[in-house]
Amino acid sequence: MTDGGPGYSAPVRRSLPAPALLLGAVAVAMLGGAVALAIGAGAGWIGKSTKTVVVNAASLSTGQTALPASVTSKARPIPGNGFDPARIYADRSAGVVTVYAFFGDPSSDATEAAQGSGFVISSKGYVLTNSHVITNAGEGSGKVKAASHLYVEFNDRDRVVAKVVGWDVYDDVGLLRVDPIAHVLRPVPLGESRSVVVGQPVAAIGSPLGNEDSLAVGVVSAIHRAIKALTVARYNIVDAIQTDAPITHGNSGGPLFDARGRVIGVNAQIRSQSGTGNDSGVGFAIPIDGIKRSIDQLLKSGRAKYAYVGITTQDLTPALAQALGYSVKQGALIEDVRPNGPGADSGLRGSKQPVKVLGYRDLCTGGDVVVAIDGRPVRNADDLVRIVSFELEPGSVATFTIVRGVQRKTVAVTMGDRDSAPAAVRAGPCGA
Repeated sequence: MTDGGPGYSAPVRRSLPAPALLLGAVAVAMLGGAVALAIGAGAGWIGKSTKTVVVNAASLSTGQTALPASVTSKARPIPGNGFDPARIYADRSAGVVTVYAFFGDPSSDATEAAQGSGFVISSKGYVLTNSHVITNAGEGSGKVKAASHLYVEFNDRDRVVAKVVGWDVYDDVGLLRVDPIAHVLRPVPLGESRSVVVGQPVAAIGSPLGNEDSLAVGVVSAIHRAIKALTVARYNIVDAIQTDAPITHGNSGGPLFDARGRVIGVNAQIRSQSGTGNDSGVGFAIPIDGIKRSIDQLLKSGRAKYAYVGITTQDLTPALAQALGYSVKQGALIEDVRPNGPGADSGLRGSKQPVKVLGYRDLCTGGDVVVAIDGRPVRNADDLVRIVSFELEPGSVATFTIVRGVQRKTVAVTMGDRDSAPAAVRAGPCGA
């Protein structure tokens, strides 16, 4: 499975030295119950001065997370069945903000600064944005740290101090809070991403390239996209919403609205041929269903927890299964098993034999095929990611149904904690 094309939306950053443009194709492994994808990273604004945006998403089929009343907007959907961008902008722009983050003294020109977007989700002062806007996540500097000074600017240009509530680097979620009496708040309502369909109209409001209160419109051009998580480089993300609505650097953290003015996703990534986001490209948003889970966990415990298996997997399709001689037609083919991880401790087996079939390159075969987890069907690698990431908890025990050769087996796997997972280093292809 491939999802490529250069160019990523990011917060607008300034610092010394100047931004660096990196090129290259990256092979990525998701070790939290994951899928290995060959992804063309292309030209991404990454490095100290500008960071690449990442999206993460929950399963569109999992249950809704009930948010606490303190972060539940009382704003009502826009009436009617038509798509009226002017009405959406008039009703929602007051709830969209520009986020300024300073990683040092704000008065110093040498201080790294980031500008992104965000939006108010509660009259209690909670503001949602991306984790990469308010932290150093994805810069390769080790421990993730929040900006030392944060400000939120409303559409009337009034700017207030914001405090960090928490962040989730896997879902690229950042949660802020402002004093609710410091400015009149116009929260926007959160919708559901599970009902999103290709072709439906959407509107994005944010601050691209520092141009506050900008409106862009388009349609949902694809769903269930798997993209690379660059804030935590060894993980991929499933179920991103793809849109052709023009978004670019600085849109990060802003809302993607449906026709009734409900947030269905958070704008987070753009890919284009030039790598700058200034030409025609496609954007990606984090589905709001997954973000609700992150918000709930951040408010309860201060961190978002994810289960960890320690495997990389590949889609097993009917044609590929036939070519490789598997007795099952579909599932998640285990390519690699991390030593001393939960999967290895449970006896799951990875692939050892490199093969080239059906145009696939660097494909490995011979490993177990996961076909179900706790009785839930696993039709492909993304299904495995959804179940492990969004339905299982660290420390829980899950029953993996696998096919090994011609035998069907069940294996009990005790989930690890993704935050405690070792760095992923593969010495060679097929676990060599």
